[in-house]
Amino acid sequence: MKHIKFVGFVGLCLFLTCSAMLSGCGESVPVNENEIKVTIEDGKSPYEAIQEALIKATSGKTVVLPEGTFALDRSLSLTVDNVTVKGQGLDKTILSFKSQKVEDNKKEGAQGLRVQASGVVLEGFAIEDTQGDAIKVEDANGITFRKLRVEWTNGPDKNNGAYGLYPVKSKNVLIEDCIVKGASDAGVYVGQSEQIIVRRNRAESNVAGIEIENSKYADVYENIATKNTGGVLVFDLPKLPVQGGQSVRVYNNQIFGNNTDNFAPEGAIVGKVPKGVGIMILANDNVEVFKNDIKDNQTANVLIVNYEFAVGKFDDPKFDPYPEGIYVHDNKFANGGYDPSGKDFELLVALIGKPLPDVIYDGIVDKNKLKDDKLPANLQICFKNNGTGTWVNLHADEKPIPKPDKDPKPHECELTPLKAIEFDKAQ
Repeated sequence: MKHIKFVGFVGLCLFLTCSAMLSGCGESVPVNENEIKVTIEDGKSPYEAIQEALIKATSGKTVVLPEGTFALDRSLSLTVDNVTVKGQGLDKTILSFKSQKVEDNKKEGAQGLRVQASGVVLEGFAIEDTQGDAIKVEDANGITFRKLRVEWTNGPDKNNGAYGLYPVKSKNVLIEDCIVKGASDAGVYVGQSEQIIVRRNRAESNVAGIEIENSKYADVYENIATKNTGGVLVFDLPKLPVQGGQSVRVYNNQIFGNNTDNFAPEGAIVGKVPKGVGIMILANDNVEVFKNDIKDNQTANVLIVNYEFAVGKFDDPKFDPYPEGIYVHDNKFANGGYDPSGKDFELLVALIGKPLPDVIYDGIVDKNKLKDDKLPANLQICFKNNGTGTWVNLHADEKPIPKPDKDPKPHECELTPLKAIEFDKAQ
């Protein structure tokens, strides 16, 4: 009798276990109800299958892309908040746009994926050879790029798309563990945004490896920037809806060998960046550069420059062209400025010789802000504890002939360290 009861108990357990499976005993365990798995059958359009899933997705859903290489001829779009798009890995799920159609040569509208939604997570896939930008995100509050690869497989070329990862006018931006190669403007670009973290990415063979433009409150750390024209750019530009870029920390990065010829299309601002620049700070305020390994950049390891000096005249009365409150400290420098590129730097070599110093500051200040012939302490350009790193203040606004000064002592000051970036909620 006891034996019969035991068998009955086991049978009941098996029955309950089977009942818990929607597909029944002996069949596959059901997929997560929050997942939309994309299947691409032979003869079917990959574009239609993926775009249909992105349209059907509702808040909280994950669109799961399959393994394989899929040719798409049109741009994908996502307009639903709180959706995750997840592939099987950055070398396993590959969306190729090599045959992408471009209407009337309008490359700027030929993205790989365009996102106009908040709370979106993009993870574990690759986008290759878009005619325009690879992934563009607009007006998002919360956007995560994770373990993605963007690449133009023909290498540096002015006909490549402009931007790789391209969030603009957004808040709470996280870009981590991604690889971007071959962008004709910037590989990783964040523009007119705030609360930004860019970490553990590899930016290679772009015009600009990583660019923070007209943005506030950014941490850029533990990245590798190499073989670009310029490794890391922190820019503020005129005539944009959002100005006043500030509060950017660039730290614990490896920035080396950024000596690729500038292949930006004619008219692009990054076309002004000379090849061979590690970090370039243009007209931005409150930038802290520390604990980086910066080496083998043939023109300059670090440039700190006024907009007019580097780019030219501008017509925007609201724009402030002066970089102020810049703190460069505790970095490791080596082998910078050994073969400067461009006529301006050839003139500089004639004045001070080769190699050029690791940090080049144009020395142009806003005379309206001077007190006793000095900038207030919080606006100064500080260079401290950089080991064997070298420095020059060009005094480029001195007339009639500038007198560059390689003595770092007038700039051995300290600024209040900037605060770490924290998001409103976990991403």
